[in-house]
Amino acid sequence: MTAIARTNQAASSAHDADAHQSHAAIANRLKRAKGHLEAIVTMIDEHRDCAEIAQQMHAVIRALENAKTVFIHDHIDHCLESTIGPVDRKQRATIDQFKTITKYL
Repeated sequence: MTAIARTNQAASSAHDADAHQSHAAIANRLKRAKGHLEAIVTMIDEHRDCAEIAQQMHAVIRALENAKTVFIHDHIDHCLESTIGPVDRKQRATIDQFKTITKYL
């Protein structure tokens, strides 16, 4: 087994062993966004004001983007750290910089 395969296997085992702490909160955010999106479909069906509909669409998009950010940051914290172990202050700063740049994904 190659070193990469062992690392991937270890990461997968660590990922499976521990639940991500934020997943329940992310699922709740997505459920709220789903309800909001369904309300927007109703607004369209009812021929509501276009500006109001666009505003609500923007709100749903922002909610999804925020959920994605939390999801990605949790993945970085949970999976990366479970693979490499505890990190020192300098390593934490590097991880935090990486998390900051993920907003451009």
